[in-house]
Formats: sequence, C-alpha cells, structure tokens
Amino acid sequence: MKNLQIEALFSLNNTIAAELFSGKLYPFEILPEIAEFIIKLGKTLDSEIFEQKGENIWIARNAVIAPSASISGPCIIDENAEVRHCAFIRGNAIVGKRCVVGNSTELKNVLLFDNVQVPHYNYVGDSVLGYRSHMGAGAITSNVKSDKTLVSIKYGDKRIETGLKKFGAILGDCVEVGCGSVLNPGTVIGKNTNIYPLSMVRGYVPQNSIYKKIGEVVIKE
Repeated sequence: MKNLQIEALFSLNNTIAAELFSGKLYPFEILPEIAEFIIKLGKTLDSEIFEQKGENIWIARNAVIAPSASISGPCIIDENAEVRHCAFIRGNAIVGKRCVVGNSTELKNVLLFDNVQVPHYNYVGDSVLGYRSHMGAGAITSNVKSDKTLVSIKYGDKRIETGLKKFGAILGDCVEVGCGSVLNPGTVIGKNTNIYPLSMVRGYVPQNSIYKKIGEVVIKE
C-alpha cells in the first residue's frame, strides 16, 4: 500500500498547503479539511503578496484572473497563477503557483500543487493534483459513484475504504492525462505516468507507466 501514500505521490515542497498533509498517511484524508485549512491559512498570508478579494478569498496580486471567471470562497490562488475566461471555482480550492485554470474549467474542493494545468473544459472535484500534472482538453474527474455508496480505492486485489462519498482522483507529480479521459471515483495515478486519450480509469495506476486501456498498462523503460 506504500504506493498510495503521500510520500510516494508528491513532493510537498511544491505546494503552499504542505501543512495540510501533516499526520496523514493517504492524500484523500485531506479532502474534508480543505475549507477549514484555507480559512486558517488565508488569515496569515502576506498582504503585500496576497489581496483578500471577498469572504475567505485570497488571490496573489500577480495572478492573472479573467473578468469573466467566477470564484467563490474559501479559495486561495497563489502567485503567477492564471485563471482564464469563464473558469468556475466553486469553493474549497487551493490553486498553486503558476497553475493554469482554463476556459470553462470547474474546480470544487481541490488542491492543485504548483504548475498544474487544467486548461480546457475540465471538471476537477474532490481531488488532489500533484506538481506539474496536466489534464488534457475535456478530461474530467468523476467524484460520486452512481449508486452513491462510499468510495474505495482498488489496489490489485485489495481495497482501501476511504469513508468518503465524494472523492474524485489523486494525480501524483508530473502525471499527464489525455484528452477526453474520465477518472472514476477513487482513481490514484502514480507520478510520472501518462494516460492515453479517451481512457476510462479506475483504481491505482502505477508510477512511471503508460495507461493504454483497462488491463493494458506498460511500465516506461
């Protein structure tokens, strides 16, 4: 199960929210605590770097925010991030340094590490995206099971019960998700892995691999 643990998936040097992971084993454990953490952290941010733009909304002064973007709190948008036309940030969102949140992309209860790109028509809900991860156009997370039962993570022939009704995906550092892919509830993708376009993904995908389709995963040489 070590491949599902925080240290196997991320470098915590690449997020303003490293403290949120303190005392936790698996990254999904932070999801119920994002909102409270943002409010606590936001009150401590340097006012020369961040401007409070609304109730529990802190945006770096050098971030680029399109006038048409909709941003609800609690939310922190870190330095040099770009939030583009008609982006919809519904709250409980931490957008890291130099991130791109693109046209018509929707975020809800998420942590984006630094340099994450969700630039075109993406939905990311109840998820954690590691440093330099990228979701291609139209790639989305599915964060609720169709039968509304609690989400578990499939890891080989084992399952980890998360206790969460809403849990989308965990992307390790430097993951590439191809256009039009769907990451089903409880998906965990190891770092430096590529997901083919139009994929349907569930469970754990190993690090340093290429996911071609269900049952066909190739380890990179």
